[in-house]
Amino acid sequence: MNTAERMRRREPAQSNGTFFANHPLRWGFIVSLGVMLAALLGVAVVNLQSVILSVFIAAFVALGLDPLIRWFERRGLKRGSAIVVVMLLFIGVVVAIVWIVLPPVIEQATSLITNIPKMVANAEASGWYDNVNDATNGLLAGIVDAVQGVLTDPNFWATVGGGALAFGASVISAISTGFFVFVLSIYFIATLDATKRACYTLIRASERARVSDLAERIMLSVGKYLSGMVVLAFMNAVYSTILLAVVGVPYALVIGVVAFFVTLIPLIGTVLTTILMTIISLLVSPTAGIIVLIFMLVYMQVEAYILTPKVMGKAVQVPGTIVLISALAGGTLLGLLGALVAIPISAGILLIIREVTIPKQARL
Repeated sequence: MNTAERMRRREPAQSNGTFFANHPLRWGFIVSLGVMLAALLGVAVVNLQSVILSVFIAAFVALGLDPLIRWFERRGLKRGSAIVVVMLLFIGVVVAIVWIVLPPVIEQATSLITNIPKMVANAEASGWYDNVNDATNGLLAGIVDAVQGVLTDPNFWATVGGGALAFGASVISAISTGFFVFVLSIYFIATLDATKRACYTLIRASERARVSDLAERIMLSVGKYLSGMVVLAFMNAVYSTILLAVVGVPYALVIGVVAFFVTLIPLIGTVLTTILMTIISLLVSPTAGIIVLIFMLVYMQVEAYILTPKVMGKAVQVPGTIVLISALAGGTLLGLLGALVAIPISAGILLIIREVTIPKQARL
Protein backbone atom coordinates (compact mmCIF):
# COMPACT_ATOMS: atom_id res chain seq x y z
CA MET A 1 0.00 0.00 0.00
CA ASN A 2 1.55 3.24 -1.08
CA THR A 3 1.61 6.55 0.81
CA ALA A 4 -1.25 8.16 -1.17
CA GLU A 5 -3.63 5.32 -0.34
CA ARG A 6 -2.77 5.50 3.36
CA MET A 7 -3.49 9.26 3.35
CA ARG A 8 -6.88 8.76 1.69
CA ARG A 9 -7.85 6.20 4.35
CA ARG A 10 -6.88 8.54 7.16
CA GLU A 11 -8.95 11.49 5.87
CA PRO A 12 -12.40 10.00 6.63
CA ALA A 13 -11.26 9.06 10.11
CA GLN A 14 -10.02 12.56 10.74
CA SER A 15 -13.14 14.15 9.25
CA ASN A 16 -15.37 12.05 11.52
CA GLY A 17 -14.04 13.88 14.56
CA THR A 18 -16.15 16.51 16.30
CA PHE A 19 -15.80 20.18 15.50
CA PHE A 20 -14.54 20.76 19.04
CA ALA A 21 -11.83 18.11 18.64
CA ASN A 22 -10.71 19.38 15.25
CA HIS A 23 -10.96 23.14 15.94
CA PRO A 24 -11.04 23.77 19.71
CA LEU A 25 -10.03 27.44 19.48
CA ARG A 26 -12.62 28.21 16.82
CA TRP A 27 -15.27 26.34 18.80
CA GLY A 28 -14.44 28.31 21.95
CA PHE A 29 -14.59 31.61 20.05
CA ILE A 30 -17.98 30.81 18.52
CA VAL A 31 -19.43 29.70 21.87
CA SER A 32 -18.09 32.80 23.63
CA LEU A 33 -19.51 35.01 20.91
CA GLY A 34 -22.89 33.30 21.24
CA VAL A 35 -22.92 33.79 25.01
CA MET A 36 -22.04 37.47 24.61
CA LEU A 37 -24.78 37.99 22.04
CA ALA A 38 -27.31 36.22 24.29
CA ALA A 39 -26.28 38.42 27.23
CA LEU A 40 -26.58 41.58 25.12
CA LEU A 41 -30.00 40.47 23.92
CA GLY A 42 -31.10 39.85 27.50
CA VAL A 43 -29.88 43.29 28.61
CA ALA A 44 -31.66 44.91 25.65
CA VAL A 45 -34.92 43.12 26.49
CA VAL A 46 -34.70 44.20 30.14
CA ASN A 47 -34.00 47.83 29.20
CA LEU A 48 -36.79 47.85 26.61
CA GLN A 49 -39.33 45.89 28.64
CA SER A 50 -41.71 48.84 28.99
CA VAL A 51 -41.64 49.44 25.22
CA ILE A 52 -42.06 45.74 24.45
CA LEU A 53 -44.94 45.51 26.92
CA SER A 54 -46.61 48.56 25.40
CA VAL A 55 -46.36 47.06 21.90
CA PHE A 56 -47.73 43.80 23.26
CA ILE A 57 -50.70 45.58 24.86
CA ALA A 58 -51.42 47.60 21.72
CA ALA A 59 -51.40 44.43 19.61
CA PHE A 60 -53.91 42.78 21.93
CA VAL A 61 -56.10 45.88 21.87
CA ALA A 62 -56.12 45.69 18.06
CA LEU A 63 -56.98 41.98 18.15
CA GLY A 64 -59.71 42.65 20.71
CA LEU A 65 -61.31 45.32 18.49
CA ASP A 66 -61.01 43.28 15.29
CA PRO A 67 -64.26 41.32 15.97
CA LEU A 68 -66.09 44.65 16.24
CA ILE A 69 -64.68 45.67 12.84
CA ARG A 70 -65.88 42.39 11.36
CA TRP A 71 -69.29 42.97 12.94
CA PHE A 72 -69.61 46.32 11.15
CA GLU A 73 -68.46 44.64 7.92
CA ARG A 74 -71.24 42.08 8.23
CA ARG A 75 -73.68 44.99 8.58
CA GLY A 76 -72.68 46.33 5.15
CA LEU A 77 -69.79 48.69 5.88
CA LYS A 78 -66.58 48.38 3.90
CA ARG A 79 -63.53 47.45 5.94
CA GLY A 80 -62.02 50.93 5.67
CA SER A 81 -65.22 52.56 6.91
CA ALA A 82 -65.57 49.95 9.66
CA ILE A 83 -62.00 50.65 10.83
CA VAL A 84 -62.71 54.40 10.94
CA VAL A 85 -65.89 53.86 12.96
CA VAL A 86 -64.14 51.57 15.45
CA MET A 87 -61.22 53.98 15.79
CA LEU A 88 -63.63 56.86 16.51
CA LEU A 89 -65.46 54.74 19.08
CA PHE A 90 -62.16 53.75 20.68
CA ILE A 91 -61.02 57.37 20.86
CA GLY A 92 -64.40 58.43 22.27
CA VAL A 93 -64.27 55.78 25.01
CA VAL A 94 -60.73 56.74 26.00
CA VAL A 95 -61.62 60.45 26.13
CA ALA A 96 -64.75 59.72 28.16
CA ILE A 97 -62.77 57.65 30.66
CA VAL A 98 -60.09 60.31 31.04
CA TRP A 99 -62.38 63.34 31.33
CA ILE A 100 -65.57 61.93 32.89
CA VAL A 101 -64.93 58.69 34.78
CA LEU A 102 -61.36 59.09 36.01
CA PRO A 103 -61.73 62.25 38.20
CA PRO A 104 -64.58 60.95 40.42
CA VAL A 105 -62.90 57.52 40.62
CA ILE A 106 -59.67 59.08 41.89
CA GLU A 107 -61.62 61.22 44.35
CA GLN A 108 -63.60 58.24 45.69
CA ALA A 109 -60.48 56.03 45.84
CA THR A 110 -58.66 58.64 47.90
CA SER A 111 -61.63 59.03 50.21
CA LEU A 112 -62.01 55.25 50.56
CA ILE A 113 -58.36 54.77 51.49
CA THR A 114 -58.67 57.54 54.07
CA ASN A 115 -61.95 56.37 55.60
CA ILE A 116 -61.58 52.59 55.49
CA PRO A 117 -59.98 52.41 58.98
CA LYS A 118 -62.87 54.49 60.36
CA MET A 119 -65.41 52.19 58.68
CA VAL A 120 -63.70 49.15 60.18
CA ALA A 121 -63.65 50.77 63.64
CA ASN A 122 -67.37 51.60 63.42
CA ALA A 123 -68.17 48.02 62.39
CA GLU A 124 -66.10 46.60 65.23
CA ALA A 125 -67.93 48.88 67.69
CA SER A 126 -71.32 47.52 66.61
CA GLY A 127 -72.83 44.53 68.35
CA TRP A 128 -73.26 42.29 65.33
CA TYR A 129 -69.55 42.30 64.46
CA ASP A 130 -68.45 40.59 67.68
CA ASN A 131 -71.26 38.04 67.46
CA VAL A 132 -70.44 37.09 63.88
CA ASN A 133 -66.70 37.07 64.58
CA ASP A 134 -67.17 34.75 67.56
CA ALA A 135 -69.48 32.49 65.54
CA THR A 136 -66.88 32.20 62.78
CA ASN A 137 -64.01 31.70 65.26
CA GLY A 138 -62.28 34.93 64.25
CA LEU A 139 -62.63 34.39 60.49
CA LEU A 140 -64.54 37.64 59.94
CA ALA A 141 -61.83 39.70 61.65
CA GLY A 142 -59.16 38.04 59.53
CA ILE A 143 -61.04 38.74 56.32
CA VAL A 144 -61.75 42.36 57.27
CA ASP A 145 -58.11 42.94 58.17
CA ALA A 146 -57.00 41.42 54.87
CA VAL A 147 -59.40 43.60 52.87
CA GLN A 148 -58.32 46.67 54.83
CA GLY A 149 -54.68 45.88 54.11
CA VAL A 150 -55.36 45.47 50.40
CA LEU A 151 -57.45 48.62 50.02
CA THR A 152 -54.95 50.76 51.91
CA ASP A 153 -51.99 49.41 49.93
CA PRO A 154 -50.84 51.88 47.22
CA ASN A 155 -49.49 49.01 45.13
CA PHE A 156 -53.00 47.57 44.82
CA TRP A 157 -54.39 50.81 43.37
CA ALA A 158 -51.37 51.12 41.08
CA THR A 159 -52.13 47.64 39.75
CA VAL A 160 -55.83 48.39 39.30
CA GLY A 161 -54.95 51.63 37.54
CA GLY A 162 -52.62 49.85 35.16
CA GLY A 163 -49.59 48.80 37.17
CA ALA A 164 -48.52 46.46 34.39
CA LEU A 165 -48.22 49.48 32.12
CA ALA A 166 -45.84 51.18 34.57
CA PHE A 167 -48.64 53.55 35.54
CA GLY A 168 -48.06 54.90 38.99
CA ALA A 169 -44.28 55.20 38.61
CA SER A 170 -44.89 58.89 37.95
CA VAL A 171 -47.60 61.03 36.42
CA ILE A 172 -45.45 61.88 33.41
CA SER A 173 -44.54 58.25 32.85
CA ALA A 174 -48.17 57.20 33.12
CA ILE A 175 -49.31 59.82 30.61
CA SER A 176 -46.52 59.10 28.13
CA THR A 177 -46.95 55.33 28.33
CA GLY A 178 -50.72 55.55 28.02
CA PHE A 179 -50.47 57.92 25.06
CA PHE A 180 -47.94 55.64 23.35
CA VAL A 181 -50.19 52.60 23.80
CA PHE A 182 -53.19 54.59 22.62
CA VAL A 183 -51.50 55.81 19.41
CA LEU A 184 -49.91 52.44 18.71
CA SER A 185 -53.26 50.69 19.18
CA ILE A 186 -54.86 52.98 16.59
CA TYR A 187 -52.01 52.25 14.17
CA PHE A 188 -52.32 48.49 14.70
CA ILE A 189 -56.09 48.66 14.18
CA ALA A 190 -55.65 50.50 10.88
CA THR A 191 -52.87 48.26 9.55
CA LEU A 192 -53.79 44.88 11.03
CA ASP A 193 -54.57 43.15 7.74
CA ALA A 194 -51.56 44.63 5.94
CA THR A 195 -49.28 43.62 8.80
CA LYS A 196 -50.57 40.07 8.76
CA ARG A 197 -50.11 39.78 5.00
CA ALA A 198 -46.55 41.08 5.29
CA CYS A 199 -45.76 38.50 7.96
CA TYR A 200 -47.25 35.69 5.87
CA THR A 201 -44.93 36.53 2.97
CA LEU A 202 -41.98 35.53 5.16
CA ILE A 203 -43.28 31.96 5.33
CA ARG A 204 -42.29 29.36 2.75
CA ALA A 205 -44.85 29.23 -0.05
CA SER A 206 -45.58 25.52 0.41
CA GLU A 207 -46.51 26.08 4.08
CA ARG A 208 -48.01 29.58 3.78
CA ALA A 209 -51.65 28.58 3.36
CA ARG A 210 -51.63 26.23 6.33
CA VAL A 211 -49.74 28.60 8.63
CA SER A 212 -51.89 31.59 7.67
CA ASP A 213 -55.09 29.62 8.25
CA LEU A 214 -53.87 28.49 11.67
CA ALA A 215 -52.72 32.00 12.56
CA GLU A 216 -56.04 33.54 11.50
CA ARG A 217 -57.96 31.07 13.65
CA ILE A 218 -55.75 31.77 16.64
CA MET A 219 -56.00 35.56 16.25
CA LEU A 220 -59.76 35.39 15.72
CA SER A 221 -60.11 33.29 18.86
CA VAL A 222 -57.91 35.70 20.82
CA GLY A 223 -59.87 38.71 19.56
CA LYS A 224 -63.23 37.18 20.45
CA TYR A 225 -61.97 36.19 23.88
CA LEU A 226 -60.56 39.63 24.71
CA SER A 227 -63.60 41.52 23.47
CA GLY A 228 -65.92 39.07 25.22
CA MET A 229 -64.08 39.39 28.54
CA VAL A 230 -64.22 43.19 28.34
CA VAL A 231 -67.98 43.08 27.65
CA LEU A 232 -68.60 40.70 30.56
CA ALA A 233 -66.40 42.77 32.88
CA PHE A 234 -68.24 45.96 31.87
CA MET A 235 -71.63 44.35 32.54
CA ASN A 236 -70.39 43.13 35.92
CA ALA A 237 -69.03 46.57 36.80
CA VAL A 238 -72.28 48.34 35.87
CA TYR A 239 -74.37 45.81 37.80
CA SER A 240 -72.07 46.05 40.85
CA THR A 241 -72.10 49.85 40.85
CA ILE A 242 -75.90 50.02 40.62
CA LEU A 243 -76.33 47.36 43.31
CA LEU A 244 -74.00 49.11 45.76
CA ALA A 245 -75.62 52.47 45.10
CA VAL A 246 -79.10 51.05 45.69
CA VAL A 247 -78.21 49.51 49.06
CA GLY A 248 -76.52 52.72 50.14
CA VAL A 249 -72.87 51.69 50.05
CA PRO A 250 -70.56 54.70 49.56
CA TYR A 251 -67.77 54.66 46.99
CA ALA A 252 -69.89 52.55 44.63
CA LEU A 253 -68.20 53.96 41.54
CA VAL A 254 -64.64 53.17 42.56
CA ILE A 255 -65.64 49.69 43.73
CA GLY A 256 -67.34 49.16 40.37
CA VAL A 257 -64.10 50.16 38.59
CA VAL A 258 -62.17 47.70 40.74
CA ALA A 259 -64.77 45.06 39.89
CA PHE A 260 -64.25 45.73 36.17
CA PHE A 261 -60.52 45.02 36.33
CA VAL A 262 -60.74 42.11 38.75
CA THR A 263 -63.53 40.44 36.76
CA LEU A 264 -61.17 40.25 33.80
CA ILE A 265 -59.46 37.42 35.69
CA PRO A 266 -61.15 34.24 34.37
CA LEU A 267 -63.22 31.99 36.64
CA ILE A 268 -62.24 33.59 39.96
CA GLY A 269 -62.65 37.27 39.12
CA THR A 270 -66.37 37.45 39.90
CA VAL A 271 -65.85 35.46 43.10
CA LEU A 272 -63.18 37.89 44.28
CA THR A 273 -65.34 40.93 43.53
CA THR A 274 -68.29 39.33 45.33
CA ILE A 275 -66.17 38.81 48.44
CA LEU A 276 -64.80 42.35 48.27
CA MET A 277 -68.23 43.92 47.76
CA THR A 278 -69.77 41.87 50.55
CA ILE A 279 -67.06 42.88 53.04
CA ILE A 280 -67.35 46.56 52.13
CA SER A 281 -71.14 46.36 52.42
CA LEU A 282 -70.92 44.64 55.81
CA LEU A 283 -68.85 47.57 57.06
CA VAL A 284 -71.86 49.75 56.23
CA SER A 285 -74.54 47.47 57.67
CA PRO A 286 -75.29 43.73 57.98
CA THR A 287 -78.43 44.15 55.88
CA ALA A 288 -76.51 45.74 53.02
CA GLY A 289 -73.91 42.96 53.16
CA ILE A 290 -76.53 40.20 53.00
CA ILE A 291 -78.41 41.88 50.14
CA VAL A 292 -75.21 42.38 48.13
CA LEU A 293 -74.12 38.78 48.72
CA ILE A 294 -77.48 37.35 47.62
CA PHE A 295 -77.76 39.47 44.50
CA MET A 296 -74.14 38.81 43.51
CA LEU A 297 -74.66 35.06 43.90
CA VAL A 298 -77.68 35.33 41.62
CA TYR A 299 -75.67 37.35 39.12
CA MET A 300 -72.88 34.75 39.16
CA GLN A 301 -75.35 32.09 38.06
CA VAL A 302 -76.79 34.33 35.35
CA GLU A 303 -73.30 35.19 34.14
CA ALA A 304 -72.15 31.55 34.08
CA TYR A 305 -75.16 30.03 32.33
CA ILE A 306 -76.59 32.87 30.22
CA LEU A 307 -74.23 35.79 29.66
CA THR A 308 -70.93 33.95 29.16
CA PRO A 309 -72.26 31.46 26.53
CA LYS A 310 -74.00 34.32 24.68
CA VAL A 311 -71.06 36.75 24.72
CA MET A 312 -68.11 34.42 24.37
CA GLY A 313 -69.65 32.04 21.85
CA LYS A 314 -66.90 30.01 20.21
CA ALA A 315 -64.11 32.30 21.32
CA VAL A 316 -61.89 30.02 23.39
CA GLN A 317 -62.32 26.44 24.49
CA VAL A 318 -59.78 25.79 27.24
CA PRO A 319 -60.05 23.23 30.08
CA GLY A 320 -60.66 24.71 33.50
CA THR A 321 -57.33 23.52 34.91
CA ILE A 322 -55.43 25.20 32.07
CA VAL A 323 -57.44 28.38 32.65
CA LEU A 324 -56.48 28.49 36.33
CA ILE A 325 -52.81 27.66 35.73
CA SER A 326 -52.54 30.18 32.89
CA ALA A 327 -54.28 32.92 34.86
CA LEU A 328 -52.03 32.31 37.87
CA ALA A 329 -48.86 32.32 35.77
CA GLY A 330 -49.88 35.37 33.75
CA GLY A 331 -50.99 37.25 36.85
CA THR A 332 -47.67 36.52 38.55
CA LEU A 333 -45.70 37.86 35.59
CA LEU A 334 -47.80 40.86 34.48
CA GLY A 335 -50.58 41.31 37.02
CA LEU A 336 -54.16 41.70 35.77
CA LEU A 337 -52.98 42.19 32.20
CA GLY A 338 -51.04 38.94 32.28
CA ALA A 339 -54.01 37.04 33.71
CA LEU A 340 -56.18 38.40 30.89
CA VAL A 341 -53.91 37.55 27.97
CA ALA A 342 -52.64 34.23 29.36
CA ILE A 343 -55.87 32.42 28.49
CA PRO A 344 -55.98 33.21 24.74
CA ILE A 345 -52.24 32.47 24.51
CA SER A 346 -52.88 29.09 26.10
CA ALA A 347 -55.78 28.55 23.69
CA GLY A 348 -53.47 29.29 20.75
CA ILE A 349 -50.88 26.81 22.04
CA LEU A 350 -53.56 24.15 22.50
CA LEU A 351 -54.82 24.79 18.97
CA ILE A 352 -51.30 24.33 17.56
CA ILE A 353 -50.88 21.10 19.53
CA ARG A 354 -54.26 19.82 18.36
CA GLU A 355 -53.87 20.83 14.71
CA VAL A 356 -50.13 20.29 14.16
CA THR A 357 -48.40 18.20 16.82
CA ILE A 358 -51.00 15.45 17.33
CA PRO A 359 -51.61 14.80 13.56
CA LYS A 360 -47.84 14.74 13.00
CA GLN A 361 -47.36 12.18 15.74
CA ALA A 362 -50.22 10.10 14.35
CA ARG A 363 -48.49 9.89 10.96
CA LEU A 364 -45.23 8.56 12.44
